[in-house]
Amino acid sequence: MPSRRIVSVALLSILALTACESKSSSRKGPTRTTGGVGAQATGDLGTVLATVDDITITVGEFQDRLNRQSPYIRNRYTSVEQKKEFLDNLVRFEVLAAEAARRGFDKDPEVVRTMKQVMIQKLLRDEFETRVTPESITDADIKAYYDAHADEFVKPEEVRASAVVVKSRAQAERVATEAAGEAGKTNKGFRDLVAAYSIDEDQKLRGGDLRYLSSATDDVPTPVVAAAFALANTGDVSGVIEAGDGTFWVLKQTGRRKAVTRTLDDATQTIRNKLYRDKRLETQKQFVEGLRTAAKIEILEDNLAKVRVDTSLEGGDPHGETAPLPDLTQPLPPPSGAMPVPPPLDPPPGTGDPAPATK
Repeated sequence: MPSRRIVSVALLSILALTACESKSSSRKGPTRTTGGVGAQATGDLGTVLATVDDITITVGEFQDRLNRQSPYIRNRYTSVEQKKEFLDNLVRFEVLAAEAARRGFDKDPEVVRTMKQVMIQKLLRDEFETRVTPESITDADIKAYYDAHADEFVKPEEVRASAVVVKSRAQAERVATEAAGEAGKTNKGFRDLVAAYSIDEDQKLRGGDLRYLSSATDDVPTPVVAAAFALANTGDVSGVIEAGDGTFWVLKQTGRRKAVTRTLDDATQTIRNKLYRDKRLETQKQFVEGLRTAAKIEILEDNLAKVRVDTSLEGGDPHGETAPLPDLTQPLPPPSGAMPVPPPLDPPPGTGDPAPATK
């Protein structure tokens, strides 16, 4: 009953708030093995534990579902009585799925959307899990990137400073005197001088901050750069600096960064990770574009004007938005394999939730 199995997946997704993989109980997929499990005859995996109408739950599927839980949960289901509890939960899950299918929930838009999201995740995992791997980035690729982006790995010494800029030496000397006193002892005090005297409106908005400067920068006059590097310690204040363009500057050093040189060996893993992310994204983009090209698509943009969006703060379904494609800059999540089961409808008081639901 395909519709029933669809409902099983969607019902689980809604109850557990997670996209999960569904598979027919009669299929004998690979069973996850864990440490501490004794030898097991292959034929045991097909042994039937329970049937729910036309659905069978075998030793293999039961074992697979249980062994995919966390170690903490697995250790709660080692005795026969505890295994009976887990099996009862699996049966209850199938009973709920059957009733949901009987009521036609397999055609519900939310159920269909959830199923599509699960299928998309499986499709992309199948398509990209082995096609693009970190190992597919060659040493030659890494060296080519390193050579083309040397400025990312070899950085010169930099200094950061704030500045008061005025038009006359006399005024600059008065500012320098104030900066050498109490006003220059704190960054706030120096920012107050910037607000009171500086004629550079852009710098004023930043409290006079020039950001980090290298010795080769041309964003500020060369004499100013030289004076900033001449300040030995963070917090030091300069005298009057004639910039050569008719302005006079007073500086306060606010930071210094040492030169950094990362060799190819040092940067290899960083570059590999970046190229791997870029390659996965590009491969995914090409894959999706190929599918779009092959599909018959008609978009009627003019009709978007008919869409009315409720911008109020009331109502809405927090799970109603179509999920975006998985982020291929990160490894895809492992296949869920086994469906967690919903908690008991009426757990005994004080016992908590004995169900092996994965959150």
